[in-house]
Amino acid sequence: MSTTLAESLPASTAATPKTPAVNRLNLPQTVYRGATSTLCTGCGHDSITHQIIKAAFELGIEPHRVAKLSGIGCSSKTTAYFLGQSHGFNSVHGRMAAVATGVSLANRTLINLGVSGDGDTASIGLGQFLHMIRRNVPICYIIENNGVYGLTKGQFSATADNGSALKKGDENEMWPIDCCALAIEMGCAFVARSFSGDIKQLCTLIKAALSHKGTAILDVVSPCVTFNNHEGSTKSYKFAKEHEEALHEIGFVPSHEPITADYAEGATQQIDLSDGSHIILKKLQRDYDPSNKTQALKLLHEAKERRLFLTGLIYHGKSLAPLADQQHLVDESLATLPQSRLRPSPEVFASIMESYK
Repeated sequence: MSTTLAESLPASTAATPKTPAVNRLNLPQTVYRGATSTLCTGCGHDSITHQIIKAAFELGIEPHRVAKLSGIGCSSKTTAYFLGQSHGFNSVHGRMAAVATGVSLANRTLINLGVSGDGDTASIGLGQFLHMIRRNVPICYIIENNGVYGLTKGQFSATADNGSALKKGDENEMWPIDCCALAIEMGCAFVARSFSGDIKQLCTLIKAALSHKGTAILDVVSPCVTFNNHEGSTKSYKFAKEHEEALHEIGFVPSHEPITADYAEGATQQIDLSDGSHIILKKLQRDYDPSNKTQALKLLHEAKERRLFLTGLIYHGKSLAPLADQQHLVDESLATLPQSRLRPSPEVFASIMESYK
């Protein structure tokens, strides 16, 4: 089936033969770039970076309105490689979600874009991650998922599949944590999964996630070419290409553009990868409804049992109000308020203390 998302950020995403020189803000794509990557050549994380740049450019986001957030790990280095004119905060290991919560409350006008890894999110940062979701902190949260700890020489991460093998031969005996299933269980209203080599789908999902009003989780399988791209790994390029099964073709249509996309069931789509190769995705011949929470969780369970690599919009439904609205914050950003409005007078402070007696 064809899935169309209508959200609020104005932009044109109609297919064009080539990327225009400037976007709707009259800015060239070079403005959305950052420093030169120092990651391993061929790393899937760099492909994700390129699609973040492309998505922000095509959406026409003002770079200074973006708060880039990260933790520790190879994935967390990537925020230096895009949107060089944006705000940035590289937090301690596993605490990016907590920092994002503070940023959202301090300045609700910013667009939060977090890039984390499977270790940063699913291991030391799991508690922070889950509480961020249940609070519905507005953020596009991208997990660059390779199943290993790349900075510490390739040990298994919490998302490594049972039976997956390390480069040196050790086999993982533990069951993996599925970040998408956890996100849905915690009430996240936008949950998607993609593959770093599937650049067309990935860019579309990033644009939709950036436009979502609340927590948007995008889990991207991103093979580690140094420690997890060997025979026996279930997060290698070879395994991903052979096992990827797309839920549907996805079209992102901003609310001001009444454009729809429709594709016949059973149709195939060639996706050219950044390394010059390509994969063929086949649209499933079944009616998948991403707004059905029960079906989404069942689908993820079946995929885990069958070791299928399913990509696409897994769940999109209703959610709580964003955190700032839940807390009844003033319309102005707290970060811009003068001290006279932030600091209570002695009389007000005394009345507050009296209320606790």
